[in-house]
Amino acid sequence: MKNNFLKILSFVLILSTLACQAQERITFKGTQFYIGNKPYSYIGTNYWYGSLLASKKNGDRKRLLRELDLLKKEGIDNLRILVGADGGKYDFTVRPALQYEQGKYDEDLLDGLDFLIHEMSKRKMYAVLYLTNNWEWSGGMSQYLEWNGKGPIPVPNIAPNTWPQFMSYTEQFHSCAPCMESLNNHVKFIIGRTNTYSKKKYTEDSTIMAWQVGNEPRTFTPENEAKFTVWLNNIVDLIDSLDQNHLISTGSEGLNSSNDSMETFERTHQNPHIDYLTMHIWPKNWGWFKADNAEKTLPTTLENAGIYIDKHVKVANDLKRPIIIEEFGLPRENENLLSSSSVANRDVFYNYIFSRVAESVANNGPLQAANFWGFGGEGKAVTADGKWNPGNPLTTDPPQEPQGLNSVFSTDQSTLEIVKKYNLDFKKIKPRK
Repeated sequence: MKNNFLKILSFVLILSTLACQAQERITFKGTQFYIGNKPYSYIGTNYWYGSLLASKKNGDRKRLLRELDLLKKEGIDNLRILVGADGGKYDFTVRPALQYEQGKYDEDLLDGLDFLIHEMSKRKMYAVLYLTNNWEWSGGMSQYLEWNGKGPIPVPNIAPNTWPQFMSYTEQFHSCAPCMESLNNHVKFIIGRTNTYSKKKYTEDSTIMAWQVGNEPRTFTPENEAKFTVWLNNIVDLIDSLDQNHLISTGSEGLNSSNDSMETFERTHQNPHIDYLTMHIWPKNWGWFKADNAEKTLPTTLENAGIYIDKHVKVANDLKRPIIIEEFGLPRENENLLSSSSVANRDVFYNYIFSRVAESVANNGPLQAANFWGFGGEGKAVTADGKWNPGNPLTTDPPQEPQGLNSVFSTDQSTLEIVKKYNLDFKKIKPRK
């Protein structure tokens, strides 16, 4: 009897210990995020290629594990990740693709996604998983259009000066019933998955913080706003019907995804199933920052970023939801691609963004977090112009951009120290009443 009692007691203690160690789900109340009853604010990163790196056939799992360990060591526990690319037949796009044909999936890359999430769970890290992309670099909406008879994708990097054609082409997505249905099937397939490593259903895995509709979905034109909004509401409602244990966001840039109209941004985010808002800030792309005139344009960049943030925070307050600056980046000195080049200007920009988050958190504001773009880890540019070719080391810079342009490498200690400082400060926040 005594031995049986001791066995039962030991079993209870093991279960109790496991329960204490279990990863808690991220929730929100009002304009704040929580893990359990503790507030959760963070500086995370974009790590879109994580599942590719986790691939057995084409990845580098040893590198992946080293990078996850480093991120955790530096206080980074929130990663924004692409579920997988589509198509993969064009140059300047992600290859190999998870969905290589419509409705057909690369089992090795699905396994990689499972492995990544499982390894993140071991480290109590959280994933924001985005399900498609507005841009051609991972296929996304334009690939669904090609699959459904709208003609070849006008890939801008292949045919120069075709951005207007690409934008008009992709705008058709919100009028293409079979395209939208195919994306819905993709959403059902991914969210309905069970992890082969943890044996957990994705819908029950607390490692996942949120499902995100896509990367920077756009209204494109004022005339397309109504169709865009119907599509967005439908897919958000679909995600909510499939999984009520995780948060949902759209992945919007904000103003730039909304015909430069904050009113449009607010109108398109009325759905109560959209749990938090997002914004992206790209000073170089938007003409604020000139690497060859950094001394003059960096102060202007900070000023413009502040105005941009304020506009989005106002909408978040109006809608009573949290908001995250989930993409922002700045090139290294003179747009150098080497990890040995200076990141002094980037550190100034990052510190400004982080300080705005910290200020909001301290004052119970809706701006609760930021994910910098992005962590390039041990990756590097192989060619002088930074062109990526299949088999080259992955960085956070997508294949259509010079590799290393916006990457924070494992050796960028000054940047990682700034990130760590803010994350340590966030952990000291007391539960709000």
